[in-house]
Amino acid sequence: MTPRTPGGDRSTRSHILDAAERIVQSRGFNGFSYADIAAVLAISKPALHYHFPSKAELGLALVQRYEQRFFDALATVSDEDAPARLEHYASLYAGVLREQRMCLCGMLAAEYRTLSEPMQQSVVHFFERNQAWLSEVLTQGQREHTLAFTGSAREKAHMIISCLEGALLVARLYGDLDMFQTTAAGLLAGLASASVGEIADTAR
Repeated sequence: MTPRTPGGDRSTRSHILDAAERIVQSRGFNGFSYADIAAVLAISKPALHYHFPSKAELGLALVQRYEQRFFDALATVSDEDAPARLEHYASLYAGVLREQRMCLCGMLAAEYRTLSEPMQQSVVHFFERNQAWLSEVLTQGQREHTLAFTGSAREKAHMIISCLEGALLVARLYGDLDMFQTTAAGLLAGLASASVGEIADTAR
């Protein structure tokens, strides 16, 4: 592999972020050093520090990029009905597990107390934004009579995030994608099947 120089080019920065993201999703943020990234990319540690002077700055950039990409992916189904949007949401989790990784922010949440304050705030922001997105979709489903649930949309959104993050962790332990997909499908089917019964009762 040909060593890359700092330059200032965006491609080097992107390669660094790509490598760091893969490592964090596999080992966690505290489980790697700049030496690991330098070895993967065959670049010097000074080159890494050129783009990201500190590990905390690299971590913050990782979270911000991950969030942007995650919500860009969700935006592709903004015109779909609520069940389809929820299925797409769950598929993003399945996608990282398929690559034998974890949700980046889920991994960082486990290490929350050891992160820099800006990273902590960004991880919280990611989950709060997830909760807001899910709440909006759940409310859409109620309005369209395609979903039904007890409690508030915000409470249900929190439950969905918790269930999917937990299911991802357990499925990774067993290396079983089907385990995760079964859990996610059951979770979403519970919302949809409840609405069917509700509509049937209303029609009587």
